[in-house]
Amino acid sequence: MKPVIFTDLDGTLLSAVDYSFEKAVPALERVKKNGIPLVYSSSKTRKEIEAIRLKTGNTHPFISENGGGIFIPEGYFPFAPGERAEAGYHKITLGRPYSEVRAALEQVRTVAGAPIKGFGDMTVKEIALATGLSTSEAGLAMERDFDEPFMFEGGSIDEARIEKLIRERGFNYTRGRFHHILGDHDKGKAFRILKGYYERLYGVIVTICLGDGANDVPLLKEADYPVLVRKPGGGYEKTGLEGVILSDGTGPDGWNKAVNRILDEMERAGLMTR
Repeated sequence: MKPVIFTDLDGTLLSAVDYSFEKAVPALERVKKNGIPLVYSSSKTRKEIEAIRLKTGNTHPFISENGGGIFIPEGYFPFAPGERAEAGYHKITLGRPYSEVRAALEQVRTVAGAPIKGFGDMTVKEIALATGLSTSEAGLAMERDFDEPFMFEGGSIDEARIEKLIRERGFNYTRGRFHHILGDHDKGKAFRILKGYYERLYGVIVTICLGDGANDVPLLKEADYPVLVRKPGGGYEKTGLEGVILSDGTGPDGWNKAVNRILDEMERAGLMTR
């Protein structure tokens, strides 16, 4: 069976503290050496993920903004998936336009009278301060297509009411490092599309999915090997899923240990093909 790995980035492959992936390098090198597809699935924007792919030498498809977009490098599959190739990718759009997402958030803010602040209301410097990103990285985080991260500025907030107002307007709500408003998409839906393409390419595959937050649950529930990465405070996200593998370590350290452990198990069982 051919392994295919889908992974969240922030707090999973990347440290939640400084966005480093250094502690995951041993497993990353093993994955690359064995020709295992590694699909980044993140709340980050296309341009943010492209920058990380460049740093890590990743050339595989990726999923942006919590499943809003799937980007498949042109020529990656021996068939033409998705929309006509543009800017080097076959793109599959699952999300609603960012302008519609922003308009819905503004409606919710007005109706609720809540101090909601989205990335679209912030300057580059404010996003950098809130996220710990550099100003250049924060600039990439502002170039959004499908999903708006937001936060609350003080006061007592009825989050359940905010979620209700979002859903009444036909949008979804999830949490990562920030709250998110998005269309009718998630990481699980994007996963299923790419899984179908990989099965068409390789036949039988086995999927390993890693994440650390609530927005990763739709992805983890689809996996053959679902891995929940420990948070910096020592706890794990409550997922309600059975059979989840808990990482022995946080961020890229936990990612490294979990991936190596699963690949070791597959090799011992003679289940892994290149």
